[in-house]
Amino acid sequence: MKHRVVGRRLDRTTEHRTAMLRNMVTSLFRHERIVTTTPKAKELKRFADKVITLAKRGSAHHRRLANREVKDVEVLNKLFDSLAGRFKARPGGYTRIVRVGRRVGDNAEMAVIELVDRAPAQAEGEGEGEGEGEKKTAKAKEPKAPKAKAPKKAAAAKPKAKAKAKAKKGAEE
Repeated sequence: MKHRVVGRRLDRTTEHRTAMLRNMVTSLFRHERIVTTTPKAKELKRFADKVITLAKRGSAHHRRLANREVKDVEVLNKLFDSLAGRFKARPGGYTRIVRVGRRVGDNAEMAVIELVDRAPAQAEGEGEGEGEGEKKTAKAKEPKAPKAKAPKKAAAAKPKAKAKAKAKKGAEE
């Protein structure tokens, strides 16, 4: 019986599983959104919520405890400075899991795990590629106008083609 046994093994050894979750939680706090399999996302949610709770408490002792899990100093500073402030009033539930379909290679169920109160700029620009995301949206809007003009050009091109064909026939005669 599995009484009081919590968590998923994820078909990994304990050392591999903890290292993987530490890397994933660091990536989650750095990018505020990552794509992974659904079981990993569910396990990461438990792990990340505990680390955010440590950051909300904010003492030096809790910073050291969080440093066990998040080894990157930049991410740890971001966690204690900006993320802890954003979640100060929230009593829990700092992450959201959204299922996005199945992976092509092995049909594994995929999910996006993200922080609930993401910054608005990152929500639109999808993380680090903010400048690229703006360019893509601008490019997506531009082709709509030329498509409307394209039939006019095509209609205008047909008389020119007819005129060229008539010119060739006239030259041949």
